[in-house]
Amino acid sequence: MINERIREARRNVKMTQDALAKRIKVTKATISQWESGSTAPNGKNLVNLADALGTSPEWLLTGKPSDDKKITSNARAEGVFSTWDSTTPLEDDEVEIPFYHEIELSAGDGTYVELDRSGCKLRFAKSTLRKAGVDAGCAACVSVHGNSMEPVLPDGAVVGVDTSKTGIKDGQMYAIDQDGLLRVKLLYRLPNGIRVRSFNRDEYADEDYFYHEANKINIIGQVFWYSVLL
Repeated sequence: MINERIREARRNVKMTQDALAKRIKVTKATISQWESGSTAPNGKNLVNLADALGTSPEWLLTGKPSDDKKITSNARAEGVFSTWDSTTPLEDDEVEIPFYHEIELSAGDGTYVELDRSGCKLRFAKSTLRKAGVDAGCAACVSVHGNSMEPVLPDGAVVGVDTSKTGIKDGQMYAIDQDGLLRVKLLYRLPNGIRVRSFNRDEYADEDYFYHEANKINIIGQVFWYSVLL
């Protein structure tokens, strides 16, 4: 249960409820309610809570370890990317990653592909990509729209996609092209098929595809990083 994982993580970092509340700017009563299970964090509070506890939103929600938890963070806190124009020189430890404004990876029913040709880019530290095991030449950033991946990916979040990783690891997030619709979802392998899952399972049920329908799902790449802009 999420309340038990919150309490476990807080104790592991030897932080009191009061100290944690001050760290993420909520009340002590809110922390107490989260740990008792009467309420649960979401959106900005979930991201801030995971960051303060040194874990990931995925682990708090599901108990599943996140391979990329150390780079899964609030961009305002970490400052891992920024936008620049073409005249701004790169720093020694920087690399530019294409950012396609008009490709909307849907966290909902899907969005048709529209490619922005403006050439906008985001800048990452090379060390960030190394930690994630990502080749800059295989990386791209896109915006996410919809509510099916809340509270981890709220509407307007930005994700980094590693296009070299198209093999399914159960429970990882992927950008997929499904009959011309771009989506970002959790994927699971099934015998002769694929399960497509949302974090917001109250509104979006699992989708199971087999044989011909499963073959229509083209995996663009694995999500290696995301940012929630506050």
